[in-house]
Amino acid sequence: AIKGAIWYQGESNAGRAYEHAERFPFLIEQWRKEWGQGDFSFYWVQLADFRAEKPEPAESDWAELRETQTKTLRLPRTGQAVIIDIGEARDIHPRNKQDVATRLVRWALAQDYGIKVPYRSPEFQGVEFSGHKATVTIDCFGSTLRAFDVAEAKGFAVCGADKVWRRATGKVIPPNKVEVSSEQVAAPIAVRYAWADNPVCNLFSADGLPVTPFRSDNFDMITKPKPVAAR
Repeated sequence: AIKGAIWYQGESNAGRAYEHAERFPFLIEQWRKEWGQGDFSFYWVQLADFRAEKPEPAESDWAELRETQTKTLRLPRTGQAVIIDIGEARDIHPRNKQDVATRLVRWALAQDYGIKVPYRSPEFQGVEFSGHKATVTIDCFGSTLRAFDVAEAKGFAVCGADKVWRRATGKVIPPNKVEVSSEQVAAPIAVRYAWADNPVCNLFSADGLPVTPFRSDNFDMITKPKPVAAR
């Protein structure tokens, strides 16, 4: 009998994040089908922060892979341990395995063993644009939002109709909103948070779980395969 599975992988798929959006859910569904144990719990670790920090916002295949992992939460009895605060620029395998394990264990304790413990990282819920500001709403799953170490919410970027991303400042509006703006973007149309290989970001729930990286836009992914030209 199988109680559940945990999965820690994805780095090698980052360059094919677009395909991963279908392949990862398929893997979970196929395992459940072949083992005949029903929808047993399946929990995974989202990609950590890795590689050099970038001075300006940029596209990222690692960010796209994280997004496909998050979207897989649509499957029943799945869970994701977010470790965007634990990684190391020079080590693809973070040395801090204790906190990684703790965040996985939270899912199992809460979902499989009925123990009341905070377990789910906050996730993007929606955004409203007004003038030069974007007001982001975060689902904290019963908790509240806080910026770690400093008052400013770091890790945001916005773009206007030109789709040129600019770093933005964020201000937490209790209990679960963030007001985001950039002097370089007069009328933002989209917002991103922790969208980088190795983002500088500091939003957490009051329970100590990092906010899940996200984007509000649906612009084409850089890992989407290019059309093959007809010969």
